[in-house]
Amino acid sequence: MTSKRIAGPTLEEFEAARATVAKVAQSTPMETSRYLSSVLGSEVFLKCENLQRTGSYKLRGAYNRLSQLTAEERAKGVIAASAGNHAQGVALAARELGIKATIFMPLGVALPKLEATREYGAEVVLTGNIFNESLKAAKEFAAESGAIFIAPFDHEHVVAGQGTLGLEILDEVPDVDTIIVPIGGGGLISGVASAVKQKAAKLGRTVRIIGVQAENASAYPASLAAGEPVTVDVHPTICDGIAVARPGTLNFDIIKDTVDEVVTVSDDDTARALVMLLERAKLVVEPAGAVGVAAIMAKKIKKSGKTVAILSGGNIDPLLLQRIVGHGLAASERYLKLRVMLPDRPGQLARTAEIVSEQNANVVEVLHTRHGRGLQISEVELELHIETRGKEHRKQVVKALRDEGFKVRISDDI
Repeated sequence: MTSKRIAGPTLEEFEAARATVAKVAQSTPMETSRYLSSVLGSEVFLKCENLQRTGSYKLRGAYNRLSQLTAEERAKGVIAASAGNHAQGVALAARELGIKATIFMPLGVALPKLEATREYGAEVVLTGNIFNESLKAAKEFAAESGAIFIAPFDHEHVVAGQGTLGLEILDEVPDVDTIIVPIGGGGLISGVASAVKQKAAKLGRTVRIIGVQAENASAYPASLAAGEPVTVDVHPTICDGIAVARPGTLNFDIIKDTVDEVVTVSDDDTARALVMLLERAKLVVEPAGAVGVAAIMAKKIKKSGKTVAILSGGNIDPLLLQRIVGHGLAASERYLKLRVMLPDRPGQLARTAEIVSEQNANVVEVLHTRHGRGLQISEVELELHIETRGKEHRKQVVKALRDEGFKVRISDDI
């Protein structure tokens, strides 16, 4: 009795893509995480694709796709639309293969991503206020010019290129039981799941594949429930790299047959994960690349043997990183914002600072005003931003102030 063929490119096609991709992509580090292992209850490894050239896995699929173009197609040039990682992957791949690349990006694209794309040699066209407008313009330009449009995930050569990451994981952790993969349109997980399932079957074993999406951009749970790709509303999320409203058609067909489970995480979960990766793993990861870690920390993943979480990218604007770290500290209850009502007389500010200091908490910002809402004429409002060591320490600081007779309100507006 023959077993059912696993959906996706064949294992031979994945192996061929691996030889192609190796010309430009690095074999990225595989790190262990004692902290995440203690959280999950089984050994956890981090596949650091955030350290890949161009800062993400996207180079793999882009280079494999462009390598398959005929000489005639290469002469026409390539077109892509992206707000970041796909742009950089296509730009570098095109440069390495001597192909002219034109990338359409939204007007508000982060400056580091814009500059990196240009530095890789691509011509950048800034158009549209949102990605979908840039995508529409890119496709129209491709139709008019005859240039080849390079889809970010919905193409078999892209899927084959991304799947090389799965083969790399099996080389580095041969006895892996579970692989956790971020999902946007589905290019990465469809490639990884298909390649890993086929290779594991050949070796006579099984590997569990779990996908993770952002709560505010989770097209796959709804699509899998419907049995076909559906379009969902995408709400604001820090995980812009996986904020895709509709699964890729090819990707969905592979994922429904090869992915064991899809879970979602909140932006707070992701922010906490980014802070943990910075503090404990010393790794800079973009929000979309950290959702696998977020899922472990949020207890969305059940203990399932030796586990690899893919850190799919590290391209994050420093200004956004600054904001996310602050949000992550607040979500981890290590950052406290208080509003304290004080009698308008000398010495009250000094006494408040003294109490906070006695609790070994650190004040990082102070705002003193007589014009707050609900203040009496004889009162002032003191807004304190305080670093704490966690939930219990927060309670300790608030209690000390209230025990002194101060009226204290905790603000969630960080």
